[in-house]
Amino acid sequence: MVLIVTPLSRIHDVIAERAPSHLITLLSPSEMIETPEGFPPTRHLRIETHDIAAAQEGLVLPTAEMMERVLEFAQGWDARAPMLVHCWAGISRSTASAFAIACERNPQADEHVIAQALRRSAPHAYPNRRLVALADDILGRRGRMVEAVEAMGDNNFAMEGVPFDLPARY
Repeated sequence: MVLIVTPLSRIHDVIAERAPSHLITLLSPSEMIETPEGFPPTRHLRIETHDIAAAQEGLVLPTAEMMERVLEFAQGWDARAPMLVHCWAGISRSTASAFAIACERNPQADEHVIAQALRRSAPHAYPNRRLVALADDILGRRGRMVEAVEAMGDNNFAMEGVPFDLPARY
């Protein structure tokens, strides 16, 4: 049971190499992609949001409804094949969503354990703080997800991530 996180530039390669059963795309409205050819549209969730943590005029702020859609979509994943989660750079929106899915699948797990697994797998990760806070609230984690992500530290300002795996079970 694995989540694959990647930047947009690598999704076609990852789909060809890893054959994920589900795909989550988190991109701004102007960057949103169509479902890749040959991939079932019913297994592709497209979330239109900018990579921001606070409201900015003209930009789409992540909402609780968006995170609820991510978590609900992930509940339909049977984990027999990987789930692919991507955003523009594979650093912020996608890592926050993968972290949230891993936390949802492991309600008794220590959030710091999951966050540190994320950091080990992806030194470039810098999960979007708003998405994490929304998931924390939805999952009733009482701020522990936010604290765990903050404890990860920064990512040395990477411009683009590389594909990596994050276990979905702990």
